[in-house]
Amino acid sequence: MPTRPTILKSLAGAALLPLALVTPALAQPAAVPSAPPSPSRAAEEPSTLCAPAGTLRGAHGQLAVVSICAGSGSPQFTVSAPASCRRAGVRVRYTCRTEGTWTAHRAGRTLADGTLPGAQEYPGPGTYDITADVRVRSAPAGVDLRGTVEATLTVTAPKAKPTHAVTVDRTTLRRNATTTLTYTVRRDSDEGDGSARLGLIGEAATGVRIATDDARCVNPLVGRYPSKTRLAHSLDCALTALQPGRPEKVKVRVTVGPDCSTVVSKLGYWVPRGQDLYTGGMLAGPMLTCG
Repeated sequence: MPTRPTILKSLAGAALLPLALVTPALAQPAAVPSAPPSPSRAAEEPSTLCAPAGTLRGAHGQLAVVSICAGSGSPQFTVSAPASCRRAGVRVRYTCRTEGTWTAHRAGRTLADGTLPGAQEYPGPGTYDITADVRVRSAPAGVDLRGTVEATLTVTAPKAKPTHAVTVDRTTLRRNATTTLTYTVRRDSDEGDGSARLGLIGEAATGVRIATDDARCVNPLVGRYPSKTRLAHSLDCALTALQPGRPEKVKVRVTVGPDCSTVVSKLGYWVPRGQDLYTGGMLAGPMLTCG
């Protein structure tokens, strides 16, 4: 699993784009209640907050007005940067496409980043300074600008209480050895059901192998039928009796050679509204490293 970037990357092909002048927007925090929500207040409905972020200008009358928007009230913090654009002297109704990267800061600390549009785990309520490196292109062609914009958004939705948890009894693997580990999967919510899938995956190029005697787990099958090839560096476990007060344990063996491999884990689980298409949740488990 790739690690999230912690710094903004330059956009591909930026050197070929016309230089855009950026006019910072006098962004105001989105309207919110003056007092913080009380602990007894019901969870807020999901919503989208937007604020002006800046104006990009080109040398030949190109202009793009960019906003930054963030989703609030759901387990994910979704950031986008919609734009409207035009060109001086051209009577064309443009549609605009925005791409790039974003970083969210709170109290001077980087809490989340990603690509546009993109989502990360919701860090919780607060005031966020969001900076985005963007490229704005129009259809039909005529506007193609890039620059950095920023806005401040205040979100008040409380962070949802976790419904599931994944822990492991150790997080360090030994080189040239087999390490036995026990994963514990816990469900703390009365909502949903007892179905969950625990997945582990190492770095294939290192030769790491993940195995277990647990009948609920298999190494994933790959290739076209009748292929019987399985991924030795990955494990998939189907848990069906996960109940509050009754955690499930899965014992695995991880064999590492001279090349170190990290092993990451994920837990997928069901939530209410079973007939809806998107009813699942995904939780990141602990990451194993070599000692």
